[in-house]
Amino acid sequence: MLEAFKKYLSKYVEVDSREFSILEPLLELRNYDKKVKLIDIGEEEKYLNFVVKGLARKYFYKGREEIITQIAKEGDLISSSVSFLSGTPSTYVVDTIEPTVFVSLSKAAVDELYSIDPKWQRAGRLIITDLLIQKEYWELDRMKYTTKERFIRFLTSNGDLFQRVPQKYLASYLNIQPETFSRLKHFLRKRFAENNM
Repeated sequence: MLEAFKKYLSKYVEVDSREFSILEPLLELRNYDKKVKLIDIGEEEKYLNFVVKGLARKYFYKGREEIITQIAKEGDLISSSVSFLSGTPSTYVVDTIEPTVFVSLSKAAVDELYSIDPKWQRAGRLIITDLLIQKEYWELDRMKYTTKERFIRFLTSNGDLFQRVPQKYLASYLNIQPETFSRLKHFLRKRFAENNM
């Protein structure tokens, strides 16, 4: 399971077996059933979580409505980032959609790594930069593209999630009304069937 996290890190910095052996004791393997909250609004985020297996989501409330800002699958990081980085209470909820296994790093572990070797500071900076870029693309998609375009773009790049994530969660994440989401799904399914006749 730690091998998946090592592979993830290698996208940002080269990590040899000696360096990984320094990191390994700081990693926590955490298992959760589905629909379990890792953090709730008002709590302080203590962990940066890498999804080894399963799905999780991050959302906030607008009135009574859940606004989903992230759906994390295998190979993704998820946490209430502002709370984790600043030590302030979270304005987000992070919970599991499926039974999920995380490799987690506590804030104390991250700080310890940063003090050990500048390489880990570089890795942290590159990972945070990548997360910021992903967030900006997500915001751009929500504003630049039509409802149908957002739906198709997401389906093209994340088709597997349509089978794994409840439709209402996907609709929220894509900023599409649930009825519109159902209509688009039905329309595309019908069009696909016609094209394959």
